[in-house]
Amino acid sequence: MISTIFGKTKPINYIILLAFWVVLYGVVNFYIFENSSNFERIGTHFLTLFVLMFSLFVVNFMVKKNKLTETNSFAILIYTILGVLFSKALTDYKSIFCSLFILLALRRLISLRTLIDTKSKIFDATFWVLVASFFHDWALLFLLVVFVSIYTYELKNIRNWLVPVAALFTVFIISFCILSILNNVQFFESHFRFQFDFEEFNFLNGSQSVKLVLYLLLTFVLAIFTFLKLAKTGLGKIISMRLVAMSFVIGLIIKFLITDSSQHPILLTFFPAAVFFTNYIEAIKKPKLKEAVLIALVVLPISVLVIGIIVA
Repeated sequence: MISTIFGKTKPINYIILLAFWVVLYGVVNFYIFENSSNFERIGTHFLTLFVLMFSLFVVNFMVKKNKLTETNSFAILIYTILGVLFSKALTDYKSIFCSLFILLALRRLISLRTLIDTKSKIFDATFWVLVASFFHDWALLFLLVVFVSIYTYELKNIRNWLVPVAALFTVFIISFCILSILNNVQFFESHFRFQFDFEEFNFLNGSQSVKLVLYLLLTFVLAIFTFLKLAKTGLGKIISMRLVAMSFVIGLIIKFLITDSSQHPILLTFFPAAVFFTNYIEAIKKPKLKEAVLIALVVLPISVLVIGIIVA
C-alpha cells in the first residue's frame, strides 16, 4: 500500500504529506508542548509551518534534479517521518529556518556537478549558509561543504575560491544596513559567539538518547550501504553522495555543539538521512519486504509519538 502510493511521484503524495505536516505541527506545538506563548505567536507558527512545508518541495526537487534517488516519493516520506521521530524539533523555529537555508545551499552545491554557471552556484550556496548562520552561529561549518565542492569540481580556477569572499561581503553589507535601521548592530557580537559548554555536553543525556543513537547508527549503516552499492554500479553520482554524507556529519556536529535544550538542530541531518534511507529502500527487490520495511518506518515513529503522548 505505502510502496504503491509513494513509489511514484503524484500530486496526491504532496497532499497527504502536507496535510500530515499541518496536523503534526499543530499537535506538537499546541498539545504536546503547549504553552501560553504558542497562541500569542500564531503568526510565527503559520510562517514556520510554511517553511516546513516548503522544505518538503526543496527536498523533492533536489533528489529528482540531481538523481540522488530514483523517481519516487520515498525521500519526502522519510523526511516527514523523521519529523515525527524527533517531534520536539518542530518547536524550534530557528532550527527550522536554518534547515531550509542549508537545504537551499546544498541544492546549489550538489548541482555543481554539471559545471554550468559555477560561480553563481558557489555564490548562492555561500550566501544561504551565511543566512542560515543568523539562526545558528555554528551553521557556518557548512562553509566547509562549499570549499570541498570547489576543490572537487574546479580546483584550479582561482576565481572560484574568491566567490565565497564576495558572498560574505554582500551578506555583511545587507545585514549591517538592516541592523543599523533596527538599531541592533550589536547583534553580530552577541550572536556569533560560538560557545560550547563541555560540562553540559553528554551524548547519552536525556530521554531522547536512545532514539538518537539508533537513528545515527542506522543512518551510518545505510550510508555505507549506499556507497557500496554505488561502487558496484559505477554511477557518477558518488561525488554528490559524498557531499550529502558530509552535510550529515556537519549537521551531527552542530547538533552536539549546541547544548541549549530549547534548540534542536537535528533537523539539519534529515535531508541526508532521507537520501540514504531511500537508496536502501530502492535496493530492496522483493515487494513484500519493501512494503514491510516502509510500514515499519512509518508505524514505529508514530507509535513512539502516540505512546509518548499517552504516558505524558
